[in-house]
Formats: sequence, structure tokens, C-alpha cells
Amino acid sequence: MFRPTRSVCQRRVRLLGVICGVAAWCLATTVAFAKDYRIGAQDVLQIGVWEHPELTGRYAVGGDGTITFPLVGAIKAAGLTATELRTEVTKQLTDGFIKNPQITVSVAEYLSQRVFVIGEVHTPGVVPLTGNLTLVEALTRAGSLTENAGGELQVVRAAAGSLSVGPTLPGSTGATIVLRASVQQLLRGQFATNAELSDGDTIVVPRAQSVSVLGQVKNPGAVTYEYDMTVLRAVSLVGGASDVGALGRARIVRIVDGKKTEIKAKETDTLMPGDVVMIPMKLW
Repeated sequence: MFRPTRSVCQRRVRLLGVICGVAAWCLATTVAFAKDYRIGAQDVLQIGVWEHPELTGRYAVGGDGTITFPLVGAIKAAGLTATELRTEVTKQLTDGFIKNPQITVSVAEYLSQRVFVIGEVHTPGVVPLTGNLTLVEALTRAGSLTENAGGELQVVRAAAGSLSVGPTLPGSTGATIVLRASVQQLLRGQFATNAELSDGDTIVVPRAQSVSVLGQVKNPGAVTYEYDMTVLRAVSLVGGASDVGALGRARIVRIVDGKKTEIKAKETDTLMPGDVVMIPMKLW
């Protein structure tokens, strides 16, 4: 059993640093996103009326998109932002009930639109779909990645018309992987794959898998597997081939259907989790 190489440890530190670095920006924009959130059925609202505790409380949005508010009855809430609903409640209370009402409206529980984050994050679970929620923002709200996170993240979307009320796993009937994101790209601050999420999406953060690089390399051992990892990339993560290493004669040892198979490899060949890359000595 091989211990993680220094490059693996450095990767973990960089990963935590990058995610924490974007955390400040994401948290600063959370309030702005919440302002854009459109209320939906099943959401629970907190409505306050200054100096009227009998009107202040939590109100659930019904299946028809309305809340039942004292004095005025049913008020359409679905499709409105909290600010727009506050304006509507103020207008209706002003119409013969309360003079100059001071109203506050906020979403206490986001239950109508949400995404799920499962796997190697610090606080897996439900993340409210507020505003134009993106992958990095959702990960930040889920407490960021753990040090055991794998090299690739996936965003899985349920089949159209699905009645699922929980996370959608890869391989589920009709499910589609709509996004694959490399942790290495996040490490480098490349957010080209930082796409917006849709209601019901599931972010899957798998546990890290590894490949081993052995033989004539500078720091033989295991490295964290990355999406589309090549032989050259794996070798570079252990410091490269030694002075006597023959990278051009590399072999990949892979388990196929329970049997060990040895494959002649080029530098550009793509690896699979669990592979062992063997770098032999040069022939003179």
C-alpha cells in the first residue's frame, strides 16, 4: 500500500485554498441571488408586520401558489420575488386595514426549487436554487469539497417529467450527465465549466480514486486519478521519469474482467482508475 505522494498533499491544499477563495465571493452574492429567487409552491415564507404580532409568522405556499394571509385572504405568491410579494401584501393591507404597514418578507424554507449535493462535500444535502446558481456556488454552500474528493465532478439531471423528490444518481433511468467538471480546472481557476444549474439537478462528488506509477520514476507511488488523465500526466505528478527511465516503453497494468492485463502505452494514452503505470529502465 502506497502513501499519497507529496503532489497529492499539495493538490489537496490547493483545492481547499481555491474553493475557500471563491467562498467569499459566493457568500457575498448569496443575498443578491435570494432577491432574484422566484417563490414556488411548498416554499415557506416569513412575513413580518411591524407592531402587529398577530399577523407576523410563517406562511406556507399552497399547491395553487397562494398563501392565506389574515384580513385579506388568499394572495398569489408563486412566481414573485420576496420584494414583489412584500409590495403586494403592503398594498392589500393598506386597502382599508392598516395605515402605512411596514412589511418584511423572506423565504424561510426553499422547498420548491433546489439542487442536491452528494458525496465528498462537508455538508451534503439540499441547496436552494436561488438566482442563477452555478456549480462553484452550490459547492460553496455545501461546505466545499473534502480532501477525499475525486478528480471529476458530475451534474446529473433527472429525466423530463420525473417525479423523483430526491437526488438523481448516475445510471438512473432516463438520467443524463449534463456536466463533467475537472477538479484540476477548479484548482487553476478555470471556470469555463461553471454552468448554471437547474431545479432538481444533483451534483455528485465521488471519492478520490488513484493510479500508481512505479518503476524508474523520481517519486514512485499513488496519485489521485483525474478525468481524462494521460500516462504523461500521471508520470509528471510523481516528478517525471528518472535519468534511466524509458517513458517510451511504458506499460499499463489494468484489471479487466477480474484478470490482470498488461498494455503497451503511449504518453497520450488515457488511464482508468486503479491502473498501474510501469516505467522500465532504458536499454543500452
